[in-house]
Amino acid sequence: MDLTSLRAVLAELRAPLLPSRFEKAQQSDAHSVQLGLRRLDGLQWLELSWLAEAPRLVAIAAPRRQGDGSTLAQQLQHGLRGLALVSLGQRGWERVVELGFASRPAEPVQRTLLLELMGRHSNLFLLDGERRVIALARQVRSGQSRLRPIGTGDLYQPPPALTGEPPRRLESQESWRRRLTLLPVPLRRALMEVYQGIGPALVQQLCADLEPSGAALPDQLVTELSEAQWHGLWSHWQAWLSALEEERFALQWGGGSAYRCWTPERRDGRDAPAGRLLINRGLASYYGARLAERSRDQRRRALLQRLLSAAERERRQASQQQELLEAVPSSDGLQQRADALLCLRAPSRDQIDEAQALYRKARKLRRSVAAITPRLELHRQRLDSLETSLTFLEQAEESLSLEALEEELEELIGGATQERPGHRRPRRRASGSPSGGPSGAGGAGGGTPPQPLELLSASGLLLQVGRNHRQNEWISLRQARRGDLWFHAQEIPGSHVVLKGSVRPPAEADLAAAADLAAHFSRGRGNRRVPVVMVATEALQRIPGALPGTVRHRGGTVLWGEPERARALLAQTPPPQAP
Repeated sequence: MDLTSLRAVLAELRAPLLPSRFEKAQQSDAHSVQLGLRRLDGLQWLELSWLAEAPRLVAIAAPRRQGDGSTLAQQLQHGLRGLALVSLGQRGWERVVELGFASRPAEPVQRTLLLELMGRHSNLFLLDGERRVIALARQVRSGQSRLRPIGTGDLYQPPPALTGEPPRRLESQESWRRRLTLLPVPLRRALMEVYQGIGPALVQQLCADLEPSGAALPDQLVTELSEAQWHGLWSHWQAWLSALEEERFALQWGGGSAYRCWTPERRDGRDAPAGRLLINRGLASYYGARLAERSRDQRRRALLQRLLSAAERERRQASQQQELLEAVPSSDGLQQRADALLCLRAPSRDQIDEAQALYRKARKLRRSVAAITPRLELHRQRLDSLETSLTFLEQAEESLSLEALEEELEELIGGATQERPGHRRPRRRASGSPSGGPSGAGGAGGGTPPQPLELLSASGLLLQVGRNHRQNEWISLRQARRGDLWFHAQEIPGSHVVLKGSVRPPAEADLAAAADLAAHFSRGRGNRRVPVVMVATEALQRIPGALPGTVRHRGGTVLWGEPERARALLAQTPPPQAP
């Protein structure tokens, strides 16, 4: 959140929030707190975040109750109890916001909640009437900052003074241009170094819509700008300063950056009705979506690393078992050596002991086949399940899909631990699912069944696609009826697809659609054509002891699926209506 966005948010908040009574504080995550402020028409929530990638202050919709027992939330709750928000300010060109709290609007400020929005140096402070730190989001020790170490009980010290000149609306165009052209540097660097309050996003916004190549203008040397470009840049500069001075803000998407809160065109009156909080709501939605996407990416990367590590471990253990299995034929040679020792005319005591040891080793190698073979098969099954999970992860689009994969990985790792000698897996409580099968949305915990992807073929038959192992088992074994058909990419990890042929006999187009979906939701998605096996669901058998959704079958018909046709089906076919 740059200076312009911050001023727009504050300008929109002052009228509805000053004054308002503090009521609730909770910490939503490690880098954010949420404040509930009581107005005449209800409770308004503010989110204050010092997250390095997205420090912000913005009004949000009522959140769910969470984190109110954290130390910081309890300190805020205790320090602000019974006080009202009476001031909401930001000074100069610093991204530092002060929320002043007092017993009544006319009385002196007793507590100040101060939020510094400065990238990785962002922080939150609760100050008393003498501006001493009562609580803060993170302690800054001398080893972390030589200029401004600060902790609980210290007198608050403001950040180091900004370098550069404060932008002034009354500055002449000649003076403004002369400052920017003192050194032959790119325009982006010139604006950010010469003037305060200028960030990368604002530079892009000032250069937007300027011809030619306004998007590339920030990286152009100031000595190479044309007169037309200087004229357009000056016009945008004046419009920006006017918007700040008159608090004339409006949220627009695009305009050189993801969003901007001012417009180059001057407009009469305010752009949004008072009290609507359109900028705050828009930015809250923007940050919420981006941070949710960031969280999904982090979880996806963590899960990918765990899957790859688990797969490597299974390969290593399978290789060890394979080496033991390959050593079994040497038992015949050991037996022959032992026979030769005992066939000597007068074997010594040591030779007899050596022969007996060779016999024991040979017998042990022969007995190990019965133990190694199923163990090796188990490692192969787990490796196949992990490879399929990697495919699901590549195609997962929602957090629910990631949760299901995380739970399945925990189950798989737990099963592997159980197989190790000396380890006992904790007994799990029986599921409360009426069907006795897996429960939870998308295969996660809970009381509802898995929710596979469902869509309709051209003739109206239901097509079900499993997006994780539990959904695969649900559609292929638990919900399948006589006449349903099962599709899976041949010898390739991927999703199960079931065509509900139990309703009526499917047409050729229905079979082709199911094959296309099986090809699309498989590791072979990037190929033009993928071989797909079609089997009647009553011919499927669950492999005992394997992960849910692991089946075997005999026979079947091979069709050719085209992933590109499945994309068209997914884009055009509406989901089936609930009965």
